[in-house]
Amino acid sequence: MKFTRARGVGLLGIFIAIVLLFAVNNSLGNKITETSKIQSIWDFTSTIRIPDSAKLKEDPKAPPVAAIELPTMITISLICGALILVGGTLIAKNPERGWVAPYMSSVIGFGFFSILLWAVANNSVDLSDTLSRVVRLGTPIAIGALAGIVCERSGVVNIGIEGMMLTAACFGYAAAAISARMIYGESLPENVVKGVVWLPLIIGIFGAILTGGMMAALHAWLSIRFKVDQVISGTVINIMAVGITGFTRTNFLLKFESPLRAGLPQMPLGPLADIPLLGPILFDHKPITYLMILMVIGLNFFLFRTVWGLRTRAIGEHPKAADTVGINVNRMRYRNVIIGGMIAGVAGAWFSLEGSFGFDDGMTNGQGFISLAAMIFGKWNPIGAFGGSLLFSSADALQLKVQAYNFDLPSQFMQMLPYVVTLIVLAGVIGRAKPPAASGKVYEK
Repeated sequence: MKFTRARGVGLLGIFIAIVLLFAVNNSLGNKITETSKIQSIWDFTSTIRIPDSAKLKEDPKAPPVAAIELPTMITISLICGALILVGGTLIAKNPERGWVAPYMSSVIGFGFFSILLWAVANNSVDLSDTLSRVVRLGTPIAIGALAGIVCERSGVVNIGIEGMMLTAACFGYAAAAISARMIYGESLPENVVKGVVWLPLIIGIFGAILTGGMMAALHAWLSIRFKVDQVISGTVINIMAVGITGFTRTNFLLKFESPLRAGLPQMPLGPLADIPLLGPILFDHKPITYLMILMVIGLNFFLFRTVWGLRTRAIGEHPKAADTVGINVNRMRYRNVIIGGMIAGVAGAWFSLEGSFGFDDGMTNGQGFISLAAMIFGKWNPIGAFGGSLLFSSADALQLKVQAYNFDLPSQFMQMLPYVVTLIVLAGVIGRAKPPAASGKVYEK
């Protein structure tokens, strides 16, 4: 029997399902004591709650719209059994690659769901909050993936997104802090303290965008003008970002006192935010998360429905042909790489102005590299990259969620889940994606 990618993925899926099944069985068995009401592992239940968002504002103890009680071991056994069955089919029939990505995505998605049910055995979990967390944590990954798409669709590989995001986070926060000090002095007026201090925060966002654009301009200058290997250039950006931000934080930010103490606020969209389940997931976020959703839709439109998009795809697929019809390939690559850097700057602003208010060394924590994995997963398509971002962020949301429960898996294992999923994608298990034909290739007339 010839070993193929489909069979390898089938074996991996079966292995994950079996390990998960035995781990849950052993864990629930250890929770049974002589004094407990539970007599068997089959008696454990996991409850999924869908709260009433409107009533929760008035009464935190308001009953949920729905509470779905699932038998923990039975549900996980059915999920693992289905994954084993489909994995066995992949091994036996060796289908085309079209089956590989959906199956492994299902293994990851249903695996996360099973771990969640395992963590909340004999307890309950708020489904709305969990899914809302997935969207929120997926924001910088999705925006970073969009930055990568703009660059690689133009024919320029950009692995420096991590460095661009980190530098933008640092200088975006610095811009907000300095502008607040310049506008308000050492302390905010009483009437300002009670509200949201928008002007310094907006200045901070533009500072992050400008920083990302400047870092991208350096990458474009090195890789297009001087024809430096684009991977090396991106690596230089990442290394330089660590040094610049570390120096800035140690020698300036830690010593600088700013009157600004809070970042971008929560902005529920009126009655839409009160819709059960859907409201918290889509309509109860902070500004950059909303902007991310608009950017995904907007870039998808511009890339596939406008002249700019057509020219961008042309210089990334066949730059010589684009040049013959009058497109200045290198000039357009310069512009698009800088646009990509500015988009990465928005992701950087999320870390220091929305996700938290402040800057720490290495606070992007590898999210720029995960963005590249999401871009590959989505096959250089904004909608696909957004889906990939949610897949990766679900691992992050899961490990944060289960910390509130008495869970047997070590916290270190849960924290490495996003990176394990990234490795699966980058190793090509999801299925080899074909990049733009001229990606990474210097164009010379």
